[in-house]
Amino acid sequence: KGPRTCGISLTIKDPRWVGAWWLGFLIAAGAVALAAIPYFFFPKEMPKEKRELQFRRKVLAVTDSPARKGKESPSKQSPGESTKKQDGLVQIAPNLTVIQFIKVFPRVLLQTLRHPIFLLVVLSQVCLSSMAAGMATFLPKFLERQFSITASYANLLIGCLSFPSVIVGIVVGGVLVKRLHLGPVGCGALCLLGMLLCLFFSLPLFFIGCSSHQIAGITHQTSAHPGLELFPSCMEACSCPLDGFNPVCDPSTRVEYITPCHAGCSSRVVQDALDKSQVFYTNCSCVVEGNPVLAGSCDSTCSHLVVPFLLLVSLGSALACLTHTPSFMLILRGVKKEDKTLAVGIQFMFLRILAWMPSPVIHGSAIDTTCVHWALSCGRRAVCRYYNNDLLRNRFIGLQFFFKTGSVICFALVLAVLRQQDKEARTKESRSSPAVEQQLLVSGPGKKPEDSRV
Repeated sequence: KGPRTCGISLTIKDPRWVGAWWLGFLIAAGAVALAAIPYFFFPKEMPKEKRELQFRRKVLAVTDSPARKGKESPSKQSPGESTKKQDGLVQIAPNLTVIQFIKVFPRVLLQTLRHPIFLLVVLSQVCLSSMAAGMATFLPKFLERQFSITASYANLLIGCLSFPSVIVGIVVGGVLVKRLHLGPVGCGALCLLGMLLCLFFSLPLFFIGCSSHQIAGITHQTSAHPGLELFPSCMEACSCPLDGFNPVCDPSTRVEYITPCHAGCSSRVVQDALDKSQVFYTNCSCVVEGNPVLAGSCDSTCSHLVVPFLLLVSLGSALACLTHTPSFMLILRGVKKEDKTLAVGIQFMFLRILAWMPSPVIHGSAIDTTCVHWALSCGRRAVCRYYNNDLLRNRFIGLQFFFKTGSVICFALVLAVLRQQDKEARTKESRSSPAVEQQLLVSGPGKKPEDSRV
């Protein structure tokens, strides 16, 4: 017993629909290739860079000259001054070898990591990058499963709403830093404010979503849907394959069956229309009153909530990206001038290792724990067919909320350290000002402060 069919008609709403997934990669690769053409016409050395390298060679030659070494003997130089000069020579040397760079790198790395502002800002950016990596990897799939929309429509919404909001957030952050002339404390306050607002607008996301619809043999609620109590005794004689997946939906009770065979259907009817054709399965012994079932998964009753959901996600992304420019300014202002280039490299190294590599794995593992029905391939789990939508939403948004909370904590600590440093600087200035006034009073109008005794 089973449906006598000669083929399966797929539509874009069918969960098995794949489409031309490779076409986007070809278009993106072509655009990158076109954008790379101007690089072939660049000169080997930029004129400004060439002049700077010549100047640095002259400075290095003057510093290492024998005459200067004789004037400044090691006995007259303090250890701190010699170390600073050595660090400066290492940084301005135009042609460091690989061995020299390996010798210098650990010292500069430890020196940079000991800076509290740099370390805290990088940790906050790691949290933000972990959030962005999870969103970029799994947000289309989340929208597709949560709101029962097609993959193409989910990606279209993300491209129209989320990515422009990210650009707007970065630009607005840079404009605020420039217009308001923000210093380190101001940049820290702006970062903390942006993340607090982002965290606030993330709370409603826990409550915007669709619950899982009823699936025969997987979710049992016989009191609400009497058709489920017939499963699986009504299709025992059908010998349905365990690995089959061709979902059909009963429109009257909104119960979904894994295959027409699991619904006990024995015939197939195709209704042709002007724009598309609909496939129905009839004579279904497992369906209430033998109603025909429609090919494809059941539509969600709350698909209209995908736009408000994505608007809140886009707003949170814009507020999070508001911290991009001020946090970068904190890194550049917090390290020494000769260590800025290496500090930026260390920053991106930590972002790749601690955020962009493990975050998709963490999000994928959390999503897999919400699966309620796995498809088997050679006796092993292959792909998840159905998720618990409520659990999926709570764990996916919960991970995002966790990373945002970590970023808020780091920026709060950054602001506390900056205020403490500012307070110590003001205290030092207030202590030094009375000594200067006393020196001026003792010296008198005819004496200079340098000649007086305080």
